[in-house]
Amino acid sequence: MSTTLLDVTAARSRFTALQRRLAFFDGPGGTQVPDEVIDAIAHYLRHDNANVGAPYETSRRTTALVELAHTRAGEFLGCSGDEVAFGQSMTSLNFLLTRALARELNAGDEVLVTKLDHDGNVAPWLELQEDLGIVVRSVEINADLSLDYDDLASKLSDRTRVVAFPVAANSVGTAPDVGRIVELAHSVGALAWADAVHFGPHGQIDVSAWDVDVLLCSPYKFYGPHMGIAYGKESVIGPWRPYKVRPAADDPVGHRYELGTCQHELLAGLVAAFDYIDSLGWDAMISHERSLGQRFLDGLPEGIDLYGLPTMEGRVPTFCFNVPGRTSEEVATHLADTYEVAVWWGNYYAIETMRALGLDEWMGAVRAGFVHYNTEEEVDRLLAGLKELL
Repeated sequence: MSTTLLDVTAARSRFTALQRRLAFFDGPGGTQVPDEVIDAIAHYLRHDNANVGAPYETSRRTTALVELAHTRAGEFLGCSGDEVAFGQSMTSLNFLLTRALARELNAGDEVLVTKLDHDGNVAPWLELQEDLGIVVRSVEINADLSLDYDDLASKLSDRTRVVAFPVAANSVGTAPDVGRIVELAHSVGALAWADAVHFGPHGQIDVSAWDVDVLLCSPYKFYGPHMGIAYGKESVIGPWRPYKVRPAADDPVGHRYELGTCQHELLAGLVAAFDYIDSLGWDAMISHERSLGQRFLDGLPEGIDLYGLPTMEGRVPTFCFNVPGRTSEEVATHLADTYEVAVWWGNYYAIETMRALGLDEWMGAVRAGFVHYNTEEEVDRLLAGLKELL
């Protein structure tokens, strides 16, 4: 990886939200948004607000924006813009896509999920198990919370239709080997169904190189507005019949999975978010946030219960931990009130991970996630707060 340096001060200056002492380690629940994204949304609503398909100026500009957003999203994901669908959220898009696939499934067909998954890539399959009688099986994780590939391989069969997995776990930061999972899924003719929501701010997505069949992500996790993006390989999703209104477009194939009028103002913000990432470059962003992750691991006080990989290999800089003798809620509240550090507590919708760890599935653990706009001083403040709690 390049050693391109990130000018963190310059990057932070582009966020009004960061001009305060509060240290935002809550990125796994949604990152802060640069002002240029906010300005793009406001500009659209002030100057271009219209629906598509009409012959007047604002409608033509809106139509051009929708086309541009699909093109830019395709570039971001490594695919054709025709294979991109926009929706309310990753979860809503996943329910739509899984129900379209459900028309092709039969009782006894099997879907594999993992114990690292966010429930957004588990619950849709469990509902189909209830409705259709498909079988949902869960792939185990190792003691260090890496994925158990041997268990995955052992659970594949000629009845496996889908292998659903996270590109990065939103709970403990594990980043599984995408290529290995896809190869295993395709070896039995199953679809590789990737949840890249948590990976989005931590590295470049490339659906073509990965050869995934379906991938979902959420722009509000990578400095954009609250919405969802789905990719579906045209040869895979093209034959499916989605649930939609009859006049909605059938072509390009991605538009087939958009239930109605897109959130046009959010598409303007999305394009601005892509521009923001391009202006910094992935190498600089990744290098900085990974150095912060290593700083956290090196300085973690002895006695903290860290769940997951103890190095930066095979993970993103998202950390799950507990302080002995304290509830996760108490830790998060103390850090917020005393140190002005924002972290999450609970299960983060990773219910199976919490169960695998033997934790209360609702109280769960504390989660701190670093992105490129965080600083060394903020990490040190988090560590000081944890040390005081011990």
